[in-house]
Amino acid sequence: MLKKVAIQGGAGAFHEIAARSYFGNQVIEILSIGTFDEIVQLVSDKKIDYGIMAIENTVAGSLIPNYALIREAPVKIMGEQYLRVKQNLMALPGQTIADITEVHSHYMAIAQTRKFFNQYPHIQLVESPDTALSARKIQDKKLVGKGAIASDLAAKMYGLEILAAGIETNKKNYTRFLILAHQDAESNPGSACSKASLCFSLPHHKGSLSQVLSVLAFYDHNLTKIQSMPIVGQEFRYFFYVDLTFDSYERYQQSITAITPLVVDLQILGEYKYGIESLENIHHQ
Repeated sequence: MLKKVAIQGGAGAFHEIAARSYFGNQVIEILSIGTFDEIVQLVSDKKIDYGIMAIENTVAGSLIPNYALIREAPVKIMGEQYLRVKQNLMALPGQTIADITEVHSHYMAIAQTRKFFNQYPHIQLVESPDTALSARKIQDKKLVGKGAIASDLAAKMYGLEILAAGIETNKKNYTRFLILAHQDAESNPGSACSKASLCFSLPHHKGSLSQVLSVLAFYDHNLTKIQSMPIVGQEFRYFFYVDLTFDSYERYQQSITAITPLVVDLQILGEYKYGIESLENIHHQ
């Protein structure tokens, strides 16, 4: 059955690579959307089946506004995909780097490759809204002397030639993507779950956070992430976003029961399969 999957950015963006990696041989229709807000709204309105959202990067850190988008909308996390981000310099065929005077891309891609371009002072770096759309613009307008930083998929889709591959400074540049569905979507069976994402706030008690973490440790959970965000309008109050992995779904449920009296506004953002396989795959690339 065809599934509609929304990604942020143009066709050939890293979000699309993550989507196709996650869904594998399943038949999907990729919809290119401008912002994460729009993706969450489409999922909330049940106009699409899934949305793909970047949530953290090993170089840039967490995309903090995306946590609030998930918490405040009727959506849930159904899965995750880890992706090694490889940046490439591309242009219309038949050119060399010496012919390129301008390179366009998203500001993050430029930041990740600036060291490479330091050796080419004749090239001006220009920020644009999206990596893949920068590549598409070069092809659509036949821009000679202009380059883009984007994925190898974008180069293939838009008929561009890669002049330099893997130009990112940090070769351990990984991004974690979340797969979102409406909260009414069929849930993963407990046996298929090995990871959960939670959010909660805490009462003004000394040691309240350490109490919660101690309980989670008692149930043999591994905290893979903890992120705090201030609660707007409540001075020095925070939401805590926690990702944890577990071997026993039953013990995970027991731990949730145990921490419920210790926290405020507990919300389960998703229970899903830990994307360890995709993480192991990129470690061998």
